[in-house]
Amino acid sequence: MVCALASALCFGAASVLQALGARAAEPGTGGGVDVALMWRALRQWRYVAGLGMDGLGFLFQIVALRTLPIYAVGAALAASLAVTAVIASRVMGMRLSRIEWAAVAVVCLGLAMLALASGKEGHEEVGPALEWGLLAAAFGVLLAGAAAGRLPARPRALTLGLAAGFGFGVVEVAVRLIDSTDLADPALYAVLLGSVAAYLLYTSALHGGSVTTATAGLVLGETIGPALAGIAWLGDRTRPGLGWLALLGFAIAVTASLTLARFGEAPTPDRAGADLGR
Repeated sequence: MVCALASALCFGAASVLQALGARAAEPGTGGGVDVALMWRALRQWRYVAGLGMDGLGFLFQIVALRTLPIYAVGAALAASLAVTAVIASRVMGMRLSRIEWAAVAVVCLGLAMLALASGKEGHEEVGPALEWGLLAAAFGVLLAGAAAGRLPARPRALTLGLAAGFGFGVVEVAVRLIDSTDLADPALYAVLLGSVAAYLLYTSALHGGSVTTATAGLVLGETIGPALAGIAWLGDRTRPGLGWLALLGFAIAVTASLTLARFGEAPTPDRAGADLGR
């Protein structure tokens, strides 16, 4: 759980940096998924710094996923929005209302409930069908994102964020299935493709639509689906008699995190530079 929370800290800081970097990147010619956007965003130091924080957070996430049920790790990652809110209130000059400070406290309460109720990660044997299914799902995320890029602006941000969340969800499940560095392991390629697809889609959402909406979709996609997969196929369980507490803590943490989704919103480049100069 310590590693899961450390991962949330890293991802929370990264989302602010990436939002600022993506918004400062040169706009593309269209409003949909822009494959070249990531290359343009890499010219922004804030985006690169955000990727570095994401890399560190991913290392913590791997340790957490190998020792905790996916539902516990997913809720901790959703709580990264609380970290984003606190950092954005300082860096971007955004203020937390009393309700939003209460949401931060409720997120912490939900995670504490999960920590008390979580058992060890499951060890059920799964066949190659699940690994190949995850790889197919990663391809599906990429195709769904390409289709979402053709939608109008308002539903596009939500759909791109949701698809990116599913991509990160594929990564969460696939990490549990990797037992070695076998280059023929489809789970390994599911991790790689799911990560690339998720970053591409989320960067497009950050750049071309409401980051609040995209972040909400991201949280839903990367928490609920993987949690169900862990319980259904990987044998994740709670401590005896505490299933209700885990379910309640998960719901509380995710719901309160969605209250804070607006703090993924980046200001204009000029405002961003002024805020960071404080």
